[in-house]
Amino acid sequence: MQATTENLKMDITSIKAMLKTGKLSLPELVETIYEKAEAHHDHNIWIHLLPKETVLAKARQLLQKDSSQLPLYGLPYAVKDNIDVAGLPTTAACPAFSYVPEASADVVQLLEDAGALLIGKTNLDQFATGLVGTRSPYGSVKNTYNKEYISGGSSSGSAVAVGLGLVSFSLGTDTAGSGRVPAGFNNIVGLKPTKGIISTQGVVPACKSLDCVSIFALNGEDAELVLNIAAGKEEKKLSIHLPKGAFTFAVPAKQHLNFFGNTEYAALYQQAVEKLQSAGGTLKEIDFAPFLETAALLYEGPWVAERLASIKDFFDSNSDDLLKETKAIIEGAKKFSAVDTFLSLYKLDELKILTDSLLQNIDFMLVPTSPTIYKIEEIKNDPIQLNKNLGYYTNFVNLLNLSALAVPNGFQSNGLPMGVTLIGAAYADKQLIQYAKKLKP
Repeated sequence: MQATTENLKMDITSIKAMLKTGKLSLPELVETIYEKAEAHHDHNIWIHLLPKETVLAKARQLLQKDSSQLPLYGLPYAVKDNIDVAGLPTTAACPAFSYVPEASADVVQLLEDAGALLIGKTNLDQFATGLVGTRSPYGSVKNTYNKEYISGGSSSGSAVAVGLGLVSFSLGTDTAGSGRVPAGFNNIVGLKPTKGIISTQGVVPACKSLDCVSIFALNGEDAELVLNIAAGKEEKKLSIHLPKGAFTFAVPAKQHLNFFGNTEYAALYQQAVEKLQSAGGTLKEIDFAPFLETAALLYEGPWVAERLASIKDFFDSNSDDLLKETKAIIEGAKKFSAVDTFLSLYKLDELKILTDSLLQNIDFMLVPTSPTIYKIEEIKNDPIQLNKNLGYYTNFVNLLNLSALAVPNGFQSNGLPMGVTLIGAAYADKQLIQYAKKLKP
């Protein structure tokens, strides 16, 4: 009997169990997904939704294979449209930039080889420049829980596709928080892995030296399964040491906590802190100022020039094809000199030494995923400053080569979710997934 759009659970464990027991067939799964996609078409999730018949044909091909040899057998997924999929356009949410790659990105090929079932390519903030999900000519991606609110960016479509149950997992990218902020706004998990663990070959660069391919899923276990495949041979570099009973976690000193007036976010964050303490965690307040100083380097320093370097030839001849916010950010690169770049690199080295010392003997740092959330109309009225506010707890992570995991953390009284993020050392990705279990209800 075909599962209905209302009762189909899309987490990996549920889908695998239904497929294995015959309660759901792959063709039935595809039919149900496309019913849901039609029901939620006004969320502006997709830039390229594959034709249903194409996906059904792929599903029938999978039926001829041994599911026991394919760890992601039949699991539906989506890919942010700045990541190449062979034969499909890559737009980076800029139609004039569009090209059709002959080969898929390395990470996509690994997922395909593991039996995953691609549903389509998702909407994003143009050229992955933004944390809002509204900077796209394909429309603002609307929040899973309330369409008046932002979904978060830049990996907006990928997050909402998971949040609405259209796919079991998805790929995003994360340079400044794009794989975490949308997770917090849509009540899902967002894994921002250690730089280099997942290949960025076949990804349109935002800041090439900082970019990570991120994973959205419905829970940490699902994210870890996808990570095991997506990392390929690099997976062995991840720490396999499981957390012990006692643990120490850091939080920003109270004077540095900022929720931009959102008292409910502040209360929910405090509840998460208390939950970790109840689970045996030792709390340590640390100076957050060096992390904020690091964050400022990303958009207020010469790293913005790397965004121009990534698409310089296209920008030089096609800058008028960009949205005004995207164009303004990338044009800002021109005010920085080579001297500025080296001075900032020296400053980053100093900050890295300082932040490493602050995190010494700390298992992870707990921060709000974002300080607050805004309505789409609010972002339209103040697109630059409000976008900047959203990166308060995220912008420093890749510059400092840290790993991060955004997880759900309850709801506000208006029904919108709030998330928190665990931040750890490089290669601590799997440890963060284990620690996050302590935050579950």
